[in-house]
Amino acid sequence: MKVKAIRVHKIGGPEVLTWEEVEIGEPSEGEIRIKNKAIGVNYVDIYYRTGLHQEPLPFVPGKEAVGVVSAVGPGVTGIEVGDVVGYADTPMGTYTEEQIIPATLAIPIPPSVDHITAASVLLKGMTTYVLVKQAFKIQAGHTVLVHAAAGGVGSLLCQWANALGATVIGTVSTQEKAIQAAEDGCHHVIIYTEEDFVAQVAEITSRKGVHVVYDAVGKDTFKGSMECLMPRGCMISYGQCSGRPDPVPVSDLASKSLILGRPGMRHYTATRDELLHAAGEVFAGVAAGVLRVRVNHVYPLHEAARAHADLEARRTSGSVVLLPAMPAADS
Repeated sequence: MKVKAIRVHKIGGPEVLTWEEVEIGEPSEGEIRIKNKAIGVNYVDIYYRTGLHQEPLPFVPGKEAVGVVSAVGPGVTGIEVGDVVGYADTPMGTYTEEQIIPATLAIPIPPSVDHITAASVLLKGMTTYVLVKQAFKIQAGHTVLVHAAAGGVGSLLCQWANALGATVIGTVSTQEKAIQAAEDGCHHVIIYTEEDFVAQVAEITSRKGVHVVYDAVGKDTFKGSMECLMPRGCMISYGQCSGRPDPVPVSDLASKSLILGRPGMRHYTATRDELLHAAGEVFAGVAAGVLRVRVNHVYPLHEAARAHADLEARRTSGSVVLLPAMPAADS
């Protein structure tokens, strides 16, 4: 059968995202086919489109989606046609109307969570879970610095860190995003386009520094982030939207006994049990009101190029979602 999808035939800007027909077959042993209802957009999708991360051409981008099971392959148990499931990080290829995935990667979506919310929080939420409970375990009394505090992961990071009892410092680019970051649990918000965030963090912490920095910006903030850490602090780099950070000699960490980490969600959700536990933590946070999902931008799937352009230009905040079928406008 043929479905419509976004494909990348060459590395480049948003314009290389083309809307075309692709062939999709029946699920094989241990696989299911999903009719996507909502697709999450993540900055990592841009990394693949621009060649920062490698994927053989041509490819369908996307690492997060929620949909309804439309077919079940031989040997699959516990999943039926009509079930609502999500999938995140792997396999690549969610920018499509339908996709086939291994059944072991399907995550049941609670009935209380709608398709768009689930597609907005699954990958970002599990990433946040890894950041605050695995890569560095935030405890009450910690002081944390979150860059891009109004972004998809940043927003959830601020909320979860606040709920765990941390003092949260967030950096953003505009006053509008500063308001959102404060609403999401930032006790101190720094507009880095107007202020030196290193100097501001020093002032806020009385020059003690922070226990951990969560940095998804990369090159533009990395060096300053290291300066913000207290002795025995932890630098968690989980993205590089401004480019790869310059290399850091290991010996540079010794002056303050710092720890540097670059965690990837897939290594913390490698088994079925780990995957379902991480997703369960996220959905429990949503149900308890600890995590408020901000779906601030929704585009038709065929306008993925516009979504990418807006995300790269930092015109977005919160989550960005693509819909294969947009709801009809109110008359």
